[in-house]
Order: sequence, then C-alpha cells, then structure tokens
Amino acid sequence: MRSVQNKHIAGRLHVCITFCGIYEKDFGTEYCVALLIVSFKLKQSRNKMVAGRLALVTGAASGIGKATCRLLAHKGATLVAADRNPEGIAHLIKELNMTAHGDQKHTGVSIDVSDDESVRNALLKVLEHHNQPPSIIINNAGITRDNFLLSLSETDFDDVLSVNLKGTFLVTQTFCNSIVNHGIKIASVVNLASIIGKYGNMGQSNYAASKAGVEALTKTTAKELGRLGIRCNAVLPGFVDTPMTQAVPDKVKNKFMPLIPMGRFASPEEIAEVIAFLASEKSSYVNGASIDVTGGF
Repeated sequence: MRSVQNKHIAGRLHVCITFCGIYEKDFGTEYCVALLIVSFKLKQSRNKMVAGRLALVTGAASGIGKATCRLLAHKGATLVAADRNPEGIAHLIKELNMTAHGDQKHTGVSIDVSDDESVRNALLKVLEHHNQPPSIIINNAGITRDNFLLSLSETDFDDVLSVNLKGTFLVTQTFCNSIVNHGIKIASVVNLASIIGKYGNMGQSNYAASKAGVEALTKTTAKELGRLGIRCNAVLPGFVDTPMTQAVPDKVKNKFMPLIPMGRFASPEEIAEVIAFLASEKSSYVNGASIDVTGGF
C-alpha cells in the first residue's frame, strides 16, 4: 500500500512542485525533496537516452535506416547518415537539420560497406566533421539477390555476403578501432540481422547465410569488445514494410501473412524503436543479445 502511495506522490510532485506542501505535512520535508530529486533524475534519464551522442547509421537513405536516423535525431543524437545513395542521403540530412536543436549538426557520408577503402574514407570524413568517432554504430546496410539454390549465381551469392556480412565486419572493425583509440569508454554497436537467418527461406540461401553470419559475428564482437566498454547486439526483424519487401510479389507476401500472429508486416519505425533502445544506455547490461522483432512469426 505504501508503495502505491509513494508512486502517486512522486508522480504528482513531478507534475507540480506546489503539491509538495500538501505531502510535507504527512511525510516530512526531506522525504518530499528526495522524491522530487528522484523524479527529476528519472525525467532526465528518459530524455537523454542517446542525447548528445554521435551515431552512425549505414543504409540510411531508406527503410529501417531512415526511420532509425529520424528517431535517434528526435531523441537528441547527432547523426552521420551513411549510404551509397548520395541523393537519398542529401534529402535526409536536409530534413534532419531542419528540425535540429541544440548542438546537433547532422552530416551525410557516401559509403560502400563492402569496400575497405570506402569504409576507412568514411571514418576520416566523420573525424574531420566531428573530431571524434561515433559512439553508436548501426550496421543496417543490406541487399538481396534472390534465387533458388540450384540457380543462384556465384556473383549473387558473393555480392550479398560482401554487403551484409563483410560490410558489417568492416564497419565494426574500422569504427571500433577508432573508438578505442579515442578513449571512448561507452559505445554501442547494433547489427541488423534477420529472422531469415534463423529459420531460412526459399530462394534466399545467400541472404539467410549472410544474416546468420551477422548474428554469430555479433555474439563474438560482444565477447571481445565488452571489456572495452563496447556493447554489441543484433536485431532480427521479421517482415517489414520497406522498399526491399515492397519489391516482393504480393502473392509471395500473402503466403507469409497467415504465419504472422499479428496479421501484418512491421513498420520501419517499430524496428527503429528497438534499435534505439539497444543503442542507448537504457540497455547498458544487454550485450551479445539477439532480439526478434517479428510480430510472433
């Protein structure tokens, strides 16, 4: 009973300090002041999930990447939006800077995550603009080249693994080395894997293999870098309404809908919320985890 009363008191103190006089009579001045301080700190904590931090998002020009950039920027992070689509990045950065506040100055960078030199050049540009590496890294860049196993070309297999798996490795290795060299003690890497990497899917042997590799890479990264203050976790989306899935024929998508208990695809914004949680210190003891976001699939 006392616990319920305390929550009620704390809530009202949070809304209006003038109520403190009412509760002071019953509980004393020190108790009311303590509750007021706790309430204020909780509000600060909520408002500063990622505020003031520099965040890199790859594959930022569309879909989950774009939604993640918008959400992190809204929560106070400064964004480095990375993609090999310069026009898409330019539009996004213009949008983000129109609503920027405080010290936020969002930037875009061209990157081919499958190419080591391109990744290293992207880091140099980030350091030039921001004088520090990002302490939040979202490895979201990914592609598909679907075909049945017996017909899949070696080129299509290699391309998917080069972007999805090798790209995640290159970005993580390059930027985490810089994080360590700059003495940053709190950092978070969030890798976009896929539920397909766990269960497989017809016509996507290359994609499934690449995303299974991302999940394994995530767990190993967490074990190696956790002692350095760098957490690494994976998000495993199910079917999401993005440009990638919009290219899938409706008859194929309709076959999967009955397998999703929630009866719909996710929105990119719903995946972004989970990414933002893992990027923030709200998840400070979450490391090496894989979180399914599938609607129950």
